[in-house]
Amino acid sequence: MPKKKQLKKKIVNKELRTEAVFKEEPVSGGKKEQYYEGVGRRKTSIAIVRLYTKKKEILINGRDPRSYFPLMRQQKIIESPFEKMKCPDKFGATIKVGGGGLEAQAEAIRLGISRAMVEFNQDFKKRLRRAGFLTRDSRVVERKKYGLRKARRAPQWSKR
Repeated sequence: MPKKKQLKKKIVNKELRTEAVFKEEPVSGGKKEQYYEGVGRRKTSIAIVRLYTKKKEILINGRDPRSYFPLMRQQKIIESPFEKMKCPDKFGATIKVGGGGLEAQAEAIRLGISRAMVEFNQDFKKRLRRAGFLTRDSRVVERKKYGLRKARRAPQWSKR
């Protein structure tokens, strides 16, 4: 019997179970652009963040963050890792986000940006961790159970 090939997979982050690495992406003109990648999750939202050092604009699903997130609170959540590290104009990002609501998407983006910044510079990890930006909020909606109206709400009981 032929021997099976074993695939080597380096686990960098146990939560992501993928190798978070410095990557290059081809750009028009044949040049390769360098970026740092981070994945953020919150409830059912997933955000894939590519952090660029050369570009200075942020695009969320191909749109400007101010048009994608109408509330100022959500815009502040996204910008908070940059403000915490005192580098709001040093990075650009392209973000693909989906699932959940706008609030959960904003928090997923914040986690993804923070993880990508740690890939860029390990010295950022301590300050971002202390601010709570590297902690994955694992709370999700509890599933509905059979025989109940919601996850825990039972039908109204009547004596007669």
